[in-house]
Amino acid sequence: MTFEYKTIENPIENTLIKEKGSKFIGFAYPVNNESELKTALEKVREEHPKATHHCYAFRMGMNGENYRANDDGEPSGSAGLPIYNQLLAHEITNVLVIVVRYYGGTKLGVSGLVKTYKESAKMTLEEASIITKELETQIEIQFNFNQQNTIFTLLSRFDAKVLNFDANENCILTASLKLIQKENISEKLSEMQYVTFEFKD
Repeated sequence: MTFEYKTIENPIENTLIKEKGSKFIGFAYPVNNESELKTALEKVREEHPKATHHCYAFRMGMNGENYRANDDGEPSGSAGLPIYNQLLAHEITNVLVIVVRYYGGTKLGVSGLVKTYKESAKMTLEEASIITKELETQIEIQFNFNQQNTIFTLLSRFDAKVLNFDANENCILTASLKLIQKENISEKLSEMQYVTFEFKD
């Protein structure tokens, strides 16, 4: 199983390449789901309503299993695919790259387009800082009030972050921790009396 993936830390916007009068403007966004993806695409469309094309590609999911390449009216395979190939080349996922083109009056031909869209995506991603993120999971634990210290000690040992804590006679706590620790913490919790837990993913 994979416990980590590479993605970009922050959005990169407005990297510019000019080719035979056409302007190519590159954007890259870290995205974790469809709604973040839509928001980023709409934002760029709103900022560049007069652009001739908004071509893009994205990869999402641990192994980039959710992906798309969109030529937005450019000849098939001349825009989305070269952008997508740069995501593969950088081995990153959960990233959307958009290249906006303002047509400058001179046709570039398919090979010219492939080259320029590739360059634009590459230049944009080279500006991004690529980080490794560890996958996390959430756990809900129920225990008796007098077991608080034991539970908190255990959580800090596994670097878990407490997200929510209801302290009653029966306490309920939600925490997030790195997926790689899932089995270790399960083992420890299973050994405790009066403690029940479940993972929420």
